[in-house]
Amino acid sequence: MNHCCLVMTSFLSLLLFVLAGTAFSDERPVDVWPGLAPGETSRSTGEVQPFRPDEHPRVTRVVNIRRPTFTVHPASQPNGSGVVILPGGGFGKVVPDKEGTEAAEWLNRHGFTAFVLSYRTMADEHDPGWKRPLQDAQRTLSLIRSQSAKYGLHEDQLGLLGFSAGGQVAARLLSANGKIAYGHIDEVDNVSHRPDFALLIYPWNLYDQKPDHLVDGANVPADCPPTFLVHTDDDRSSSLGAVLFYAGLKRQGIPAELHVYGNGGHGYGIRPVEGSQISTWTDHAAHWLTHRVPPTE
Repeated sequence: MNHCCLVMTSFLSLLLFVLAGTAFSDERPVDVWPGLAPGETSRSTGEVQPFRPDEHPRVTRVVNIRRPTFTVHPASQPNGSGVVILPGGGFGKVVPDKEGTEAAEWLNRHGFTAFVLSYRTMADEHDPGWKRPLQDAQRTLSLIRSQSAKYGLHEDQLGLLGFSAGGQVAARLLSANGKIAYGHIDEVDNVSHRPDFALLIYPWNLYDQKPDHLVDGANVPADCPPTFLVHTDDDRSSSLGAVLFYAGLKRQGIPAELHVYGNGGHGYGIRPVEGSQISTWTDHAAHWLTHRVPPTE
C-alpha cells in the first residue's frame, strides 16, 4: 500500500471514530422500554418541580415519571467502561443533576461513559416504591450491554452507581440473583443485567431496625459484584445498612470498600458539605474504580 492510500485509510478511520463518538453524545433521552413500561398507561416523562429559593446551587426534582429514559454522557478519553447512574429522590421524585449529571461529569473525567437514568416514580401507595425503578434499572443495564459496541464499551465493564433511594434500588438489583422483576419482553431481556461493579452512595433505608438486619430483598448473594459503599454516621437513614451490606460482601469474599464519615448528613451527591470531609469520597472511589478497570489497550 502506497503512502497516499495509507493517509486516506488513516483519515477514514479517524472520521469513523469521530462519527461513532458523536452519534450518541447529544444527550437526548433514550427510551428504556420499546413501548409502555410494565403496568403503565402513560408515557409522561415527568414534571419538573419549582426550584427551592434557599438552594444554591439549585437542585432539579422531577415527579410523575411514567416513561423512563436515560441520557448518555461519553468521556472525552474513554476507557471502554460505562456506569449507569440511579439518582435519589425517595421514590417520589428523581434528582437528575445533583445525583445524576454532576456524577456523570466526575466519571467522565476518569474515562467512564455515564448513563443517567430517570426511572419511574411512585404511582401507587400499595406498590413498593422500589419496584418500578428496579425494573427500569434492570432493563437499562441489559439494553446498554446489548448495545455495548455502539457506546464503545466492553461488555464486561458496565457498572452501577446508586444514590440514596437509587442506592437501595441498586442494592436490590445486586441481590436479585439475575432474576428480572418483570415479564420477558424481547431479546434484550436475554442479556445479563448484572453489573460488573457497583457503588452505593448513602443507600436509603437498607437497614430494618426491628429484626436488626438488612431489609428483605437486599441480602448479598455469592455472585454479587465488587462494591464500593459510602455513608455518614449522622445520616438519619442509618449507616448500618451500608455496614451490613459490606459485611455480607466480606463474608462472601467479594472485593469491597466501605467509608463511613463522621458527618455530612444525606443527599450531598458529589458536592461539598461545610464542616465535613464527605466530598473526598470521590477521590477514594476514583482510586477504587481505576484499580478495578483494566488499562485501555
